[in-house]
Amino acid sequence: MARFQRHAFVCENERDPANPRGCCKHKGGTELRLAMKKIVDEAGLKGCVRVNVAGCLDACENGPVVVIYPEGIWYTVPTPADAEEVAREHLVGGRVVDRLLMQPVPEREKKPAP
Repeated sequence: MARFQRHAFVCENERDPANPRGCCKHKGGTELRLAMKKIVDEAGLKGCVRVNVAGCLDACENGPVVVIYPEGIWYTVPTPADAEEVAREHLVGGRVVDRLLMQPVPEREKKPAP
């Protein structure tokens, strides 16, 4: 049995401001996590739904990024109002917010595993 009904990971990874990929921390990741956590707490779901800090989710170009499990739904969440909507609709209500679904990230060159 899963410990939480839903688990949201909000990227707060921080990169050098000169990095061309950017970073979710500088795009407001912390504020987004706090906004989502507030909605979940107000809904009385503490212990059922968890909102956590995540390190790099490797989708920096689409950040700030939020991924919700067990569904494995990835969102691009540009504003605190959008974060509140994801929290209300998906974390509390179980409904995917289609307009904020993350678009596929172009494949970057990857080295083969050793």
